[in-house]
Amino acid sequence: MDLRISSSTAPLTGAGVTRRAAAPQTTGNEVGFSGALKGALQSVSAAQNKSSEMQKEVQMENPSVSLEETMVAIQKAQIGFQATLHVRNRMVQAYTDIMNMQV
Repeated sequence: MDLRISSSTAPLTGAGVTRRAAAPQTTGNEVGFSGALKGALQSVSAAQNKSSEMQKEVQMENPSVSLEETMVAIQKAQIGFQATLHVRNRMVQAYTDIMNMQV
């Protein structure tokens, strides 16, 4: 079984690691883990905002917003938030494990 990860970016080497990690990227189309994480967080935030707005509309008895659609939006936002928390916890655990490694 071949488990290679293809990457379009050049590998980080030597002292360039520090410079690249410290320099913020201002490009609109980020590639890699940071771009995927940023996109996922924005998606979860948008789902939460949408569900909140739909809740308000249902409470105001807006006939164009159904209770079923609102409940589905709330569940999607909740599942996305829980997944985000799991990813955060895994990242913190990985960071802690790396920092506790002996060199």
